[in-house]
Amino acid sequence: MADQFWESTPEGVDEALTYADAAFPVFGNLPGKTRAAFLRAIGRQILDLGDVLIQVTSRETGLPLGRIEGERARTVDQLYQFADLIEKGSWVEATIDTPIPDRKPNPRPSLCRMLVPLGPVAVFGASNFPLAFSVAGGDTASALAGGNPVIVKAHPGHPGCSVLVGEAIVRAAQETGMPEGVFSLLLDEGTSVGKDLVAHPKVQAVGFTGSYKAGMALCQVAAERKVPIPVFAEMGSINPVILLPGALEKRAGQLATQAASSVTLGVGQFCTNPGLILAIHSPALESFIEAFGKVISETAYGTMLSPRIAGAYHKSVQEVLDQTGVKLITRSSKDNLNELNQGQPTVARVNAEDFMGSPKAHQEVFGPFSLLVCCKDFQDLNQVVDSLAGQLTFTLHCEPAEMNGHPDLLQKLREKAGRIIFNGMPTGVEVSPAMHHGGPYPASTDSRFTSVGIHAIKRFVKPICFQNWEDALLPPELQASNPLQIVRRVNGIHTKNPIA
Repeated sequence: MADQFWESTPEGVDEALTYADAAFPVFGNLPGKTRAAFLRAIGRQILDLGDVLIQVTSRETGLPLGRIEGERARTVDQLYQFADLIEKGSWVEATIDTPIPDRKPNPRPSLCRMLVPLGPVAVFGASNFPLAFSVAGGDTASALAGGNPVIVKAHPGHPGCSVLVGEAIVRAAQETGMPEGVFSLLLDEGTSVGKDLVAHPKVQAVGFTGSYKAGMALCQVAAERKVPIPVFAEMGSINPVILLPGALEKRAGQLATQAASSVTLGVGQFCTNPGLILAIHSPALESFIEAFGKVISETAYGTMLSPRIAGAYHKSVQEVLDQTGVKLITRSSKDNLNELNQGQPTVARVNAEDFMGSPKAHQEVFGPFSLLVCCKDFQDLNQVVDSLAGQLTFTLHCEPAEMNGHPDLLQKLREKAGRIIFNGMPTGVEVSPAMHHGGPYPASTDSRFTSVGIHAIKRFVKPICFQNWEDALLPPELQASNPLQIVRRVNGIHTKNPIA
């Protein structure tokens, strides 16, 4: 594997989009089964890379081999899930209202509606998931599944991994006869290629996973175009964990172990890392803090994705510790590695009043850090929740009977997050149809959409309605005979039956 890579140029961006634009009319109209074969071929090609992919990715990111192997399995699995979805075909939400010519006072025309692809999609690889949220990750898989050519801007933190996977996608495209330009990979150490890509008039949508600052920069570029386009950006959150008194009384030690494991999992480099813990003052809370601090102090430093990310982590931690009222609980004392790009697990505490008065304390710290907010009572706790911005997740630990007295709290959580966890921890995002990975701004730019699971395809499609068209001219999904045998909504009823 080469250790030197060519950076893309503005001319390269334009060339990739010219090919993608030419590929779109062909690729977007291919049968679902044909595109499904392409997605499965990508999965096979990735698996065929074998240990080379695992070793290169680990070397570039510092992630352990086992973690990369698991992520490869997740990446291939989500490709296969999208293949199954589009092969079955019902995802297009075909809706047909047959004509009522004798309706008074006005006849009803023939109306047929379905989802269709947008066009070329720009995808930005994420640093913390070099496979599952990168070149062949969920954004790419869902965009291709929907019939959109994809241009990936690789993350500079893992170029070797990106090139290996990019080449695998190209081989899969050739193997299955996809049009040239259905996929392109662009490399760049900085931000110019990404901005050129989003600004290009042939790009119709953007998929992004990363920091708030970078995500909003892309949104600004997209909004300033002559024709603005959607940017589906997942920008992380602090994923608050609420510990109600009953849970603390019954299992303070267990909760401390669970919280510490979640905070330090993957050196805290997950968008669902529990960066905030909320609880009410009590002796049980103090027991939790003591046990929580003990586990953290005995947790070894971990290798972060890069020296830059490690440096940003330690800077962010110090900024929080410098806020009024914030007090350090403990830091890990188990430094058994070099200090170049190590993440030192750290936890701190603050009272509710000081927390609400400190915007810096509300910001995500990307790494193994969590801030405990100690509230005086339930009124205090509710005010803290009210002060929080949109989140990917909220977690609630309580005894079942406790929840009956706080319906208002659950309603707040529904308004603030895309996923609510009961007596668990937010780390660990299952790739399944029911998963929703997104949340109110600033966790993501549009809380109606997920970046994980089969519903992620809906970001890169749009509805179109055909009125009074001849049956033979309609797409197969909308023809009266239902040749694809998909589930359709006909005159208000879901059915596979043909229309008489």
